[in-house]
Amino acid sequence: MNVQHEPKKLPSVSDYYSATQLRADRWSALRETAESMRIHGVEGRMGGKLLRTAEELLDALAPIELYWAFPGAHAFDHLSRLLEQRNIDDFSVSVRRVARALTSGAYRRRTIPLGGDETDNEDFEDESTLPPEDRALGRPYFEVLIVDNVNEHQERFLRNNLHRVRRAEDPFIYEPVIVPSIEDALMGILFNYNVQAVIVRPGLVLKSENVLPILQQYLNRLNEDEDVERLQPYEYGPEACRLIAKIRPELDAYLITDRSAEDIAGLDLGRCRRVFYNQEDFLELHLNILRGVNRRYKTPFFTALKEYSRQPTGVFHAMPISRGKSISRSHWIQDMGAFYGPNIFLAETSATSGGLDSLLEPRGPIKEAQDMAARAFGSKQTFFATNGTSTCNKIVVQALVRPGDIVLVDRDCHKSHHYGMVLAGANVVYMDSYPLHEYSMYGAVPLHEVKRTLLNLKAAGKLDRVRMVLLTNCTFDGLVYNVERVMEECLAIKSDLVFLWDEAWFAFARFSPTYRQRTAMAVANNMRDRLREDSHKAAYEAQQATLKDADNETLLNTRLVPPPTARVRVYATQSTHKTLTALRQGSMIHVNDMDFKGEVEQAFHEAYMTHTSTSPNYQIIASLDVGRRQVELEGFEFVQRQVESAMAIRRAVATHPLLQKYFQVLRPSDMIPEQFRESGISAYYDQHDGWSDKWEIWAKDEFVLDPTRVTLAVGGTGWDGDTFKTKILMDKYGIQINKTSRNSVLFMTNIGTTRSSVAYLIEVLVEVANELDDLLDDASRMERLSFEKRVSALVDDVPPLPDFSRFHDAFRSGSETPEGDIRTAFFLAYDENNCDYFDLDDKLMSRLEAGEELVSASFIIPYPPGFPILVPGQVISTEILSFMRALDVSEIHGYRPDLGLRVFTNEALEGVAQKSK
Repeated sequence: MNVQHEPKKLPSVSDYYSATQLRADRWSALRETAESMRIHGVEGRMGGKLLRTAEELLDALAPIELYWAFPGAHAFDHLSRLLEQRNIDDFSVSVRRVARALTSGAYRRRTIPLGGDETDNEDFEDESTLPPEDRALGRPYFEVLIVDNVNEHQERFLRNNLHRVRRAEDPFIYEPVIVPSIEDALMGILFNYNVQAVIVRPGLVLKSENVLPILQQYLNRLNEDEDVERLQPYEYGPEACRLIAKIRPELDAYLITDRSAEDIAGLDLGRCRRVFYNQEDFLELHLNILRGVNRRYKTPFFTALKEYSRQPTGVFHAMPISRGKSISRSHWIQDMGAFYGPNIFLAETSATSGGLDSLLEPRGPIKEAQDMAARAFGSKQTFFATNGTSTCNKIVVQALVRPGDIVLVDRDCHKSHHYGMVLAGANVVYMDSYPLHEYSMYGAVPLHEVKRTLLNLKAAGKLDRVRMVLLTNCTFDGLVYNVERVMEECLAIKSDLVFLWDEAWFAFARFSPTYRQRTAMAVANNMRDRLREDSHKAAYEAQQATLKDADNETLLNTRLVPPPTARVRVYATQSTHKTLTALRQGSMIHVNDMDFKGEVEQAFHEAYMTHTSTSPNYQIIASLDVGRRQVELEGFEFVQRQVESAMAIRRAVATHPLLQKYFQVLRPSDMIPEQFRESGISAYYDQHDGWSDKWEIWAKDEFVLDPTRVTLAVGGTGWDGDTFKTKILMDKYGIQINKTSRNSVLFMTNIGTTRSSVAYLIEVLVEVANELDDLLDDASRMERLSFEKRVSALVDDVPPLPDFSRFHDAFRSGSETPEGDIRTAFFLAYDENNCDYFDLDDKLMSRLEAGEELVSASFIIPYPPGFPILVPGQVISTEILSFMRALDVSEIHGYRPDLGLRVFTNEALEGVAQKSK
């Protein structure tokens, strides 16, 4: 018996977070429908439903396919005609070929015949499954967006002429996509990740006729910042180039115009690579397109390393592994050579032997690679590091901070910053983040707290000693600052303040328009431009007149405007290896400091020499070079897919009735208090209201939650975060994660996350939930009570997170401000005679409650949460002791259970106090 299946109901457009998801699923659904039509026909009730479904799918895809070269508008029209003519066999074949080519990426490698009478071997293997050697031999494919309101004949003319100038020796291959308007161009570059170049021609118009909401959302984002409606026709071309650069600065733009050179010369053309004056020189245009893409494709150091590995070389320097000789001649370690292959050893050499550039004094391919990274990430200078961002942080702090300088530090930042303060001899002011007691994690430092600290230091006459503000953007848990507002208001209080933004987990953010607006380098560049504008000067002078003689409370509650003379001094450290493609410990330091050349460069060089190995790993440097190439050419696509993956996880947990019983994905409203969410939006996805506009949230709010960080509350399972991570996820299902808290685990999507990985995670969570259901169904009354008590202990009885107490008076220069000399405290503990140990027992708690002051001699860092709850010189409070006693983690750095809590003796503290008098 032949069973006929009803066609599935299509998800609505509002079910999709992005148009790319919608497109992929619609083509997949169309392929299934076409195949069913071929088998069952289009007659009868079932056939009629299938036919209507196919028509609905084509209608849904029509406005989307305008922006893609494959299958292209003409091929799409061909499919529509086949369906209208009820040529179901050819329609099914053509749809199958398109869908499979889109999924596999085969259209990037060869022409896909769509006609049913055209033969095709349908060798649609996924690009990612091909051997690397095969993929490396192929020419990379991209698409060029042409903006011109042309008729069908003119469109054919443009396509044919661009195809005609192609050459066999071209390093890349591309296909054109032609759209009529500025709005279509902007939607196209936000939607089509294959676009690498845009040609703006004189015939373009302003408005798009495309009204599909999921595409219009891209345009709505821009309209919040730009008054596109005001543009005059003569401005369309130049303004299109400027807007393209604002949205996707990595793209190359080419302007073809009939205006005079004098008219064009004074206009802002964004990153327009070249202007062609009223001519149709297609070969020159073609060569410029290839040259522009090749400019980003170049990898100076990786290429030099490959060339070096091919050279015959005699090795007479101190690296036996170089050229693999010590391995190939060995009888006992051949498995190492087999595992890694020969290239990694052929590419090894000593940094001091010559042949390749030096990381410590780069003048050749490393210098060029760093300059290209600076262009890609928007910095003025970029420096590579081969031993992680921990070292990058110490380099920047040591280069900028001198003994006695006051530094405002996010207390729960990475431990490398705390050690950097010790090395630099900084006087540290620790600022507390808002606590999330319910989930045993900290949020971020409110701007009000930063301003209050600066204003108090100013009132105490110490503002001249304040050197730096150091904040983590974004935090491990995904909380992102409003970087622009923080820097503007801090500079309004101290105009030469230096900012160090720890962006260890945020390197990918540069390559998404939404994220970019909250990155250190993008904001630094914007502020440089804005401070020079006459309108800014006028706004500053007007506010100064209003705030004359204002008290601190007024200043705290006013959005302050920085003076036009403020210095933009910004540093960002990024763990490239954590969020982009690079080998372990590959990191970058990005600099955007107006005073770098005149004040910092020599000190920075010395600090860099201090912390950088004279034998850096060349493979790591090469991976940083290649990682930069990747994100300049496909970072936009990969970050978009990364966000889509995370949103899919959020939606799945929010809508699955079984998962809701035991798990909860923490929403922005769970992790960001209401007073810091000006937009008022509580969640990225709501089961009833659908998706929230992430652009609005990121444009307004003081803090936002990076959607690629999915914090899952697991207290409802009865397992603490560490147990759920180790015993369930890792040991049982092979799922690896980094961070946990007492009752949560953190899933981080990245540019390598696939839809299959997301599906597997959801399957695992459903299986865990089913097993818990079965366990509780069969549980006795006492077993149920035990389970409920475990859940309550994790969800309700969570120990409160302690604030930073204070530095002991022996390490302070006065009682009116909180800064402390962490360096003196750190080295005082080197002498064991200055230290004592106490057990974490009731007796110790009683001593603290009685008013006795005990001072930590060490950094105490529990994992999780992974930040110091005590630093050298800090007074131990009853709240801190209660938190330590409630911790159920096995790893606490700086604490030895066999000895107890390490504190300074009273005699040591009195000795320091005497010396400071």
